[in-house]
Amino acid sequence: MSSKTVIELKVNGLICEVAVEPQRTLLEVLRESLGYTGTKKGCDSGDCGACTVIIDGRAVLACLTLAVDVQGKDILTIEGLATGDELHPIQRAFVEEGAVQCGFCTPGLILSSKALLDENPRPTGEQVRKAIGGNLCRCTGYAKVIEAIKAAGKLMAEGAPARSERQ
Repeated sequence: MSSKTVIELKVNGLICEVAVEPQRTLLEVLRESLGYTGTKKGCDSGDCGACTVIIDGRAVLACLTLAVDVQGKDILTIEGLATGDELHPIQRAFVEEGAVQCGFCTPGLILSSKALLDENPRPTGEQVRKAIGGNLCRCTGYAKVIEAIKAAGKLMAEGAPARSERQ
């Protein structure tokens, strides 16, 4: 059995100390040790995108990333995207455009979208398709997802604040 090492991870702006074995993936640590279950375990081999998180502004597959390798980096999970009850514009657009089906792939799609839109708030359909190319969804034909991402880009470019769906 491997010995554990205490590491510090910055997840959604919070510093978390956690004892991990060196071979533990970020996905395992987020879900099992820190309780961030919005990061989904799909294929566990880097093929589905369900475990996508953002690390230092880039979309990254948590199932292929060792937790010990991301100390000192900013990690964003789906739980850190909204502000309280206020949905992020991407989340809002997914709801309003009907891009949410069963929801399993949604966190990964939203975070892949955020990484794209932070760099390019007005992407073409082709750029959107490329950005979400590693995210598999069995419920949609991706048309509504692509429209939601483009709508979110417009909201973000206009500086639209997040808004609660309960209003």
